Amino acid sequence: MKAIAYSAYGNPATLELVDVPEPKVGPGEVLVRVKAAGVNPVDWKLSAGHLDPILEVRHPVIPGWDVAGVVEAVGPDTSEYAVGDEVYGYVRKEWVQLGTYAELVAAPVRTLARKPRELTFEQAAGIPLAGLTAYQAITRAGVTAGQTVVIHSAAGGTGSLGVQIAVSLGARVIGTAGAHNHEFLRELGAEPVLYGEGAAGRIRALAPEGVDVGLDFYGEGGVELLQSVVREGAPVISIADGDADAKGARHIWVRPDTADLTALAELADAGRLLVNVEHALPLADAARAWELSATGRTRGKIVLSV
Repeated sequence: MKAIAYSAYGNPATLELVDVPEPKVGPGEVLVRVKAAGVNPVDWKLSAGHLDPILEVRHPVIPGWDVAGVVEAVGPDTSEYAVGDEVYGYVRKEWVQLGTYAELVAAPVRTLARKPRELTFEQAAGIPLAGLTAYQAITRAGVTAGQTVVIHSAAGGTGSLGVQIAVSLGARVIGTAGAHNHEFLRELGAEPVLYGEGAAGRIRALAPEGVDVGLDFYGEGGVELLQSVVREGAPVISIADGDADAKGARHIWVRPDTADLTALAELADAGRLLVNVEHALPLADAARAWELSATGRTRGKIVLSV
């Protein structure tokens, strides 16, 4: 089968389109014919070696954790899915090696759920990692109807999904973003605020009594910004600042979860979770997809069509 792979840590130029053996399918796994694979910043950060201290990486690596596709075969004692089922998921395994930038991927059923019926494969592939990250941050923060939530970096892949999830719960959402993304955030149901110098004052002008929850999806001062605008004792959660716990906030790392993926699919099928795919590129253009992701200026998601 065809796959994208790299043999050592490096930059996007190390990616190659190669022929590799089809993956074996063990108990509790299904073989998924990949229709689309989501691209996330963690993909290229991992390939550069930034996560080597915490993740077991075995080269050569087929990158990618997000997938949407069709079940082609099931492993022994695996009754959750049948051949032909459309699925999507965050296929994170015990170590990094056999990812989703490929024509086929063997996926543990604990990492999958049934694909949202109302979304294309490309749209569905844009949800898993970013959607689970946003969903788990919001649920761990205990967001409820009537609360005011600030999402720092609200127009990106994770932020744009987080805005919609929080709005679906009945929360008021204030989102930081560049001026060019403000109308986009309004369409999602958020009140936009320009990021950068003076952002705290602009947030306070909208919520003078303080904010109930702060969600940092950017890093680089995000925790400090949110701590300056939330009510005393209110939760601040970061997905991007590894030092958040030491700063009195909370750092979280997304986990595969079938129930959470199912909840996201239900929101999508109800028309309450839209996925903006800004770039859908062929598998062979994975390096270009990483370059676009690394600019940090993408609105919504980048996916690879397989």
